[in-house]
Amino acid sequence: MSTAKEDILARIRASLSDNPQPAEPIRNYRRVSELSKEDTIEILVDRLIDYKANVYHETEESIVDRIDQLLEKASRYVVPTGINTNWLPEDTATRSRVFDAGNIQKAGTLSLKELDRIDAVVTNSTVSCAETGTIFLNTNPDEGRRAITLVPDHHICVVKEDTIVELIPEAIARVSYKRPITMISGPSATSDIELIRVEGVHGPRTLDVIILK
Repeated sequence: MSTAKEDILARIRASLSDNPQPAEPIRNYRRVSELSKEDTIEILVDRLIDYKANVYHETEESIVDRIDQLLEKASRYVVPTGINTNWLPEDTATRSRVFDAGNIQKAGTLSLKELDRIDAVVTNSTVSCAETGTIFLNTNPDEGRRAITLVPDHHICVVKEDTIVELIPEAIARVSYKRPITMISGPSATSDIELIRVEGVHGPRTLDVIILK
């Protein structure tokens, strides 16, 4: 062990010798929403639009036509194996769906190069927080692994009305930390370079959100 490292560790031990305890955090923030369902959805939609996502309101009867329209320019799109296929339009001569198994040890899992040639992805979601305009994906079978929602340039994400909550604590309570979590707040964008907004750097350039009644 180097002298410098020994010195650092010695200082840490000395600073902890009296066994200091951190102060108990004051959790006086709101944990349960008092808003109506309609108001909560309205806030989420407002945030998503502000983040430059496209938002649509659909029912189980109309969602397939909406997804068909949104996939108009796609020749191949990927879906997780657990997706509700009743939401998906029929394949055509110019457009087809590809199922991703979601596990690198299973047949049917697309490589990153294969994903890069995919035009779009359609997934469900776990929960959405209206307060921050954030959609949570929890790697469930109908959401798939993180890669399929980060590599294709177009993400169509279904958000069921009963999964929309107002507050972050409410959203956190609905996710499992035993599986990877992806939090989406609008299309991928960054302003790191000269404060110029650039979209599509860390994920999909286009985010279509379908609020499903």
